[in-house]
Amino acid sequence: MHSLKYLIQKEFLQFRRNAFLPRLVLMFPIMIMCVMPWVMNMEVKNIRTVVVDFDRTQQSRRIVESIRQSPYFVFEGMQPSYASALAAVEQGRADVVVEIPRGRSHVLVAANAVDGVKGSIGATYLVQALGGSFLMPAGNAADGIQMTGTTVSEKYLYNSRLDYKVFMIPALMSVLMMMLCGFLPALNIVGEKESGTIEQMNVTPVSRMAFILAKLIPYWLIGMVVLTLCFLLSWLVYGIVPAGSVPLLYLISVLLALTFSGIGLIVSNHSATMQQAIFVMWFIVVCMMLLSGLFTPVRSMPDWAQTLTWFTPVRHYIEAMRNVFVRGGDFMSVLPQVLLLSVFAAVACVWAVLSYRKRA
Repeated sequence: MHSLKYLIQKEFLQFRRNAFLPRLVLMFPIMIMCVMPWVMNMEVKNIRTVVVDFDRTQQSRRIVESIRQSPYFVFEGMQPSYASALAAVEQGRADVVVEIPRGRSHVLVAANAVDGVKGSIGATYLVQALGGSFLMPAGNAADGIQMTGTTVSEKYLYNSRLDYKVFMIPALMSVLMMMLCGFLPALNIVGEKESGTIEQMNVTPVSRMAFILAKLIPYWLIGMVVLTLCFLLSWLVYGIVPAGSVPLLYLISVLLALTFSGIGLIVSNHSATMQQAIFVMWFIVVCMMLLSGLFTPVRSMPDWAQTLTWFTPVRHYIEAMRNVFVRGGDFMSVLPQVLLLSVFAAVACVWAVLSYRKRA
């Protein structure tokens, strides 16, 4: 126990004397929380739209005005024909064409699908915007044409403002856990291999369990401090606070920290150089991020990819964090994710201890 205490003190002293690591640990949460929620936004805005109006009635003018007033569209003017509007799309001056025929029996929305996400979402936004702009004729009456329509009421649960940052902030915390608790311990051990100081540790009576704990505990503590800083930045910058239990969020984060610290140790134990460890860890982190549902919904993936996501601890972490942070879920609602993360953490840590070979 005394040896572990002094080893942990040594790690903190090395961390403090390092001119780069403290600044990196401080910049990580600031960059992730203050910049990434703005740029990692799946909302599509500033869709350049041109209109071809063959109807030229009050109803068609209402359609054009609804496009002008929408915050999602940039009205690029009227075109005399569909061919000229299509030319504007080909020249990069427009993303969507709206053609209003005489009589308004239907409205054509043609979207540039070179960027499939922008094209499909832009067309969907337009269909929703146009849905309330005109009514279809239901029949004739003595005083004119009767109009009928359908009124749809909407209610958004848990995120009434449809703020995408609420959805992204708890997921982005997984990136911090992977970097701080996975990357840094792995590079620390490999750095000692390259400098030769780890050989001095190998000839001491320190057990390999104490050596590994001394390498990991400082980064676990740093990870929890950074997580606290993330919660503070979320509140101060965006006014977003967790809807559920904060201790439960810490528990979930500790399990991910244990998992990735174990993965980092496994990589460092099998790496001879810093370059090798960086490439292997980067490959693991990128694959897990892409399979986690951070960027694309898991249900949108092919069946075989959805099966792979079950073996990705980041997926279960993000699901649990969003459940508690956004929806206010309790422990029982995230129990499956907690159990899976516990299994991943146990396997990774045991594997890390067994893979470390202390050589005299």
